[in-house]
Amino acid sequence: MEFLKLLESIRTPWLTWFFLVFTSFGEETLVLAIICFLYWCHNKRLAYRICFSFFSSGLVVQTLKITFRIPRPWVKDSSFHAVSQAVPTATGYSFPSGHTQCATALYSTFAWNTKKKRLQILCFVIIAGVMISRMYLGVHTPQDVLTSFFITCIFSYVTNYLINRFRLLDNNLFMTAIFLVTISIGVAIYSLVLLHNGTIETRYASDCCKAAGAGIGFAIGWFIESTYIRFSERATAPSKQVIKFLIGIGITVLLKVGLKAIFGSSIPSDFIRYSMLVLWITVGFPYLLKHYESKLLTE
Repeated sequence: MEFLKLLESIRTPWLTWFFLVFTSFGEETLVLAIICFLYWCHNKRLAYRICFSFFSSGLVVQTLKITFRIPRPWVKDSSFHAVSQAVPTATGYSFPSGHTQCATALYSTFAWNTKKKRLQILCFVIIAGVMISRMYLGVHTPQDVLTSFFITCIFSYVTNYLINRFRLLDNNLFMTAIFLVTISIGVAIYSLVLLHNGTIETRYASDCCKAAGAGIGFAIGWFIESTYIRFSERATAPSKQVIKFLIGIGITVLLKVGLKAIFGSSIPSDFIRYSMLVLWITVGFPYLLKHYESKLLTE
């Protein structure tokens, strides 16, 4: 806490604005938008690598959150004040950092899959910036961000190694999908047990079930797309890629809002919504692109 109080003492309006912008590089919404662009428009196999790291490390981080149940810094010490604009996005327990996990899963996977040293350095600079921003804004401690960074880095490196070593994007698809589904179900069950015992509140169990639903949606969607659909992310002219991306993201946003309006807010509905949303991203839109792309895009 002393380090966070030191950062609090040097806050200025400009620095606060700067770190509020920098922390957005670890926002789940931005990370998913980048993954969608890669998947639909640029490099599907790289997007798959990122997703394996993103969803697997996300399940681990959510499990650790409800296991250790460490409160946010301003809850632990009432004399400390976080930046008010950052508090609404600081949901769930403090340890480990979700923003750090999102940023590390995305940018470290970029780093492992490029030979350009400058790009590798840039990726880790962005990750470091997100980590510092979370501490400067007062929503995480050094323990939160460092633990999340090391865990996610390990997952990112190992998943990339396994994909390269065993060609998991081409072989053993069914067993790999089953493994991820099993882990996701296990995390959901664990959170529900803690909820039933009164150990955690509903909102924390809901966060875990969202992550589990998304993990299952990805596992099933990846298997179906890789086995049966096999769409080409670069099938259309480069000038139309932006239009394709905007259409996909637009429908995704509408689905996210619409599914919540239809199913409401509860643990089962959150689980279903996130599964369906990821299935749309991985299967629904790619299917439309493969079979109806000429109609979706203007000539």
